[in-house]
Amino acid sequence: MALYCIGDIQGCDAALGRLLDTIGFSPSRDTVYLLGDLVNRGPDSAAVLRRCMRHGDAIRCLLGNHDLHLLAAAHGARKPSRRDTLGTVLGAPDRAALLDWVRQQTLARAHTHAGQTLLMVHAGVLPTWSAAETLAYADEVHAVLRGPDLPDFLHAMYGNIPDHWSDDLTGTDRLRVIVNALTRLRFCSADGVMDFESTESASAAPPGLMPWFDVPGRRTAGTLMAFGHWSTLGWLNRSNLLGLDTGCVWGGCLSAVRFGATLAERELLQVHCEQAQAPG
Repeated sequence: MALYCIGDIQGCDAALGRLLDTIGFSPSRDTVYLLGDLVNRGPDSAAVLRRCMRHGDAIRCLLGNHDLHLLAAAHGARKPSRRDTLGTVLGAPDRAALLDWVRQQTLARAHTHAGQTLLMVHAGVLPTWSAAETLAYADEVHAVLRGPDLPDFLHAMYGNIPDHWSDDLTGTDRLRVIVNALTRLRFCSADGVMDFESTESASAAPPGLMPWFDVPGRRTAGTLMAFGHWSTLGWLNRSNLLGLDTGCVWGGCLSAVRFGATLAERELLQVHCEQAQAPG
């Protein structure tokens, strides 16, 4: 049995197929985690979702901001933009099954490997959150995604305020902060105030801000974390941090990490991708 993490696919099903072939993926033996943004901007989001569904528990997925955008568009909470390529899902004969599968996925996952914990999110976590709290907060959103209040939630989900966490948050404000941290976060201040304007690489942090993973005292620093979302950051490999969005949809690579006997043993495997869209 092998354990893998794969970065943002964004509807590039052909690249995903080639990467799975490259790593010799066997659904009867291996476990693959996809770190969110399964859909949008690439040419065949529906095929990505069908592939995931077909492989059952062998491919385990997180939701990213584009996956939530798909649900929002499907429920009339968000109009597709000119750069969206969600039509293969929204116009599919199996649209209902695809969307139902998406809403069953969560925003954070943990996997125990050789006695060690791997914590996975699409974008980031706030510095005051522990690994256990991160999973619990993701479950709060997951319960709404699966429940009857999904349409109302999607209509209220968007917005940048509140921009920081407080244990006193309730209702939509609380859920919005959780969603924004787990699916949109790149930079924040030392006290956890989130910024959503900057998409530069980590080395170009705006004044007063830093990458979420560099905040001093981050409570998840002792847990290995894997994330995507940040294509301008690219491949990042630290002892307790893995960044895996290497810009497949922009003509970069689709990247997988294969873990060895321990989480410290890692191998990077990549396939080059056809450019589906130009950045901008």
